[in-house]
Amino acid sequence: MFKKILIANRGKIACRVMKTAKKMGIATVAVYSEADKDALHTDMADEAVYIGPAPSAESYLVIDNILKAIDDTGADAVHPGYGFLSENAAFAEALEKKGVAFIGPNVLAINAMGDKIESKQLAERAKVNTVPGHADTIPDAKEAVKIAQGIGYPVMLKASAGGGGKGMRVAWNDQECEEGFERATSEARSSFGDDRVFVEKFIEEPRHIEIQVIADRHGNVVYLGERECSIQRRHQKVIEEAPSPFLDGKTRKAMGEQAVELAKAVDYVSAGTVEFIVDASKNFYFLEMNTRLQVEHPVTELITGFDLVELMIRVAAGEKLPFTQKDVHLKGWAIEARVYAEDPFRTSCRRPAVWSATCRRMRRIPCASIPASTRAARSPSITTR
Repeated sequence: MFKKILIANRGKIACRVMKTAKKMGIATVAVYSEADKDALHTDMADEAVYIGPAPSAESYLVIDNILKAIDDTGADAVHPGYGFLSENAAFAEALEKKGVAFIGPNVLAINAMGDKIESKQLAERAKVNTVPGHADTIPDAKEAVKIAQGIGYPVMLKASAGGGGKGMRVAWNDQECEEGFERATSEARSSFGDDRVFVEKFIEEPRHIEIQVIADRHGNVVYLGERECSIQRRHQKVIEEAPSPFLDGKTRKAMGEQAVELAKAVDYVSAGTVEFIVDASKNFYFLEMNTRLQVEHPVTELITGFDLVELMIRVAAGEKLPFTQKDVHLKGWAIEARVYAEDPFRTSCRRPAVWSATCRRMRRIPCASIPASTRAARSPSITTR
């Protein structure tokens, strides 16, 4: 087992990993930027190392700074948390060269699943259900329109390197497809440095349901139920719940088994999440695989009783999973809600509004229905550490 783990992250997730590491008797190392010198995760850790100025591009995202912190502290493993370098293949490869364990998947899996075009092609070969579409790069807007006509409107144009709703456009006709292609490629280029875009059928009345998997180095892969993340704001998850109130046992089993097959196709090790889109008839289609711990992982822990961070650490150390699929039982129900701080004067919401969640969409309540005292108050600026 590891003696010392460096957490290459900050805030809540860094504290979360430290909590489990301490429970396991493993020493921890925090890294911090100038802005985080007094942050909670630096106090929780056994050691804390300064890695640069406040901007993440000069601290948490600088691989060399993290590697130096490893050398200075003698850490023998790194947990990346989520965000920052958690899905950076170059970081995982650099750790491998140093002989330091990366508490996450192998470079092959990170690369294959990090590219939406490659991952969709891989899913098709693994006989995983995929959304009907064209899983190759589209050269120009005219070709996009031609492909869309063949698929049938509505279609979704998606950036291959996309995430977080960026580089995505829905098109209901030829004109929207042509305009959407130009906007999607431009946004993808500026956000990811990769302007490749592909087209697939747009699923109407969709539900976003993801399957949690965990795999060891001995060929064992298990799925730990699902999380439903259908309530979203600008393609960003707002409410996550487990189990899904929509799925039945048969569909859950089918989705879980396909998620396991996909993980096996890339020799996956560690915790990962296979995301599906599900239509009103419970037909499900692969969207993408996140090769890291998810923000919403606690809801799965609450209904299964398994500590996902502990499992990640143990399989990274070469241990076998201590259970099989038949040992997984879902008990109870859990929900996680994210809070989004928005200034209505600086976004597309040009007047104060509140949002009401339903199972299928976010509904904007008209300004007139909000008390005058609330409308008069402008949201204060919020600074996060």
